[in-house]
Amino acid sequence: MAFGWIDEQAELRRRAGLVRTLRPRAAESPLLDLASNDYLGLARHPEVTEGAARAARTWGGGSTGSRLVTGSTELHAELEGELADFCGFEAALVFSSGYAANLAAVTALAPHGSLIVSDAGNHASLIDGCRLARGTTQVAAHADPDAVRKALGGHEGPAVAVSDTVFSVDGDAAPLTGLAEACREHGAGLVLDDAHGLGVLGDGGRGAPHAAGLAGADDVVVTVTLSKSLGGQGGAVLGPSRVIGHLVNAARTFIFDTGLAPAAAGAALAALRLLRREPARAARAGEVARELHTRLTAAGLEAVRPDAAVVSVRAPSPEQAVRWAADCRAAGLSVGCFRPPSVPDGVSRLRLTARADLSGAEIERAVRVIGETRP
Repeated sequence: MAFGWIDEQAELRRRAGLVRTLRPRAAESPLLDLASNDYLGLARHPEVTEGAARAARTWGGGSTGSRLVTGSTELHAELEGELADFCGFEAALVFSSGYAANLAAVTALAPHGSLIVSDAGNHASLIDGCRLARGTTQVAAHADPDAVRKALGGHEGPAVAVSDTVFSVDGDAAPLTGLAEACREHGAGLVLDDAHGLGVLGDGGRGAPHAAGLAGADDVVVTVTLSKSLGGQGGAVLGPSRVIGHLVNAARTFIFDTGLAPAAAGAALAALRLLRREPARAARAGEVARELHTRLTAAGLEAVRPDAAVVSVRAPSPEQAVRWAADCRAAGLSVGCFRPPSVPDGVSRLRLTARADLSGAEIERAVRVIGETRP
């Protein structure tokens, strides 16, 4: 029978407690949201939604084609210019998603004969980029510049190290300065995914590479998403102009994909301008994360100290993690639930998002619910 193996796979997932299901949400919800990636609380901000609506009214519902045909508008160019300037890079290139941006950066910068050194804790989009690239991939120990140095030392030819700046599972930060030093010793490039750093880390939310003094370097390329701190959708690659020009000509997820919808570009641009005016939002997200961690650990829970806005709470098993998240939801709190294969170490977790717009009372309520529903 065609696709008969799917039933066997479904049963294996069920036994392992790893079944995933879609749960459409209503426009308005009574739940306290600590599950989304809306770090700065901008997804519903009036300026951001009006930016999206205005762009749709001006440019239409879709971009009408790939960026190289009809999908590039003046709005896309405006967003790219302001994003590059804000983060401190020469140029930027906007994609339809952060996932597509990561695939583009890794595949286009790792040709045949090159080496990719990938952190063991990297996001799935970076991993998939490594799989699709023509270069050879070597996985390095998590957040270990010496492991990267050792891998690069055994290779002759083009090379690039690839890492998240803030890892999406535990919210820990990569040692960016050490990674850059290791790469420079061997003439290798450094590709950094700053999805969880933009809008939270650095001066006014300019990102982890900016905070580490790597912004604008000719050997550093950064990818970002527009769907987290900026409350919209899409992604971008930032870097030297010659690298961005290369991506325009070589990145398949740019050349063959429909351009980002104007509404998404308009929303991201409005959010970026709002963040420029209100840089305290970035600092507040970090403060909320640290307060959540302090209160959770004081309650006897095993929470990982956050370096940005992700707070991870360990669960005993995948099944108990799912039940814990469901019990939180029943008590009015929405939290993320990370299980294998989303977690590289196999440890299931509740994953909390520290939003800049959370009040002290909401933080207290969240900690109380998580504590009362623990397995």
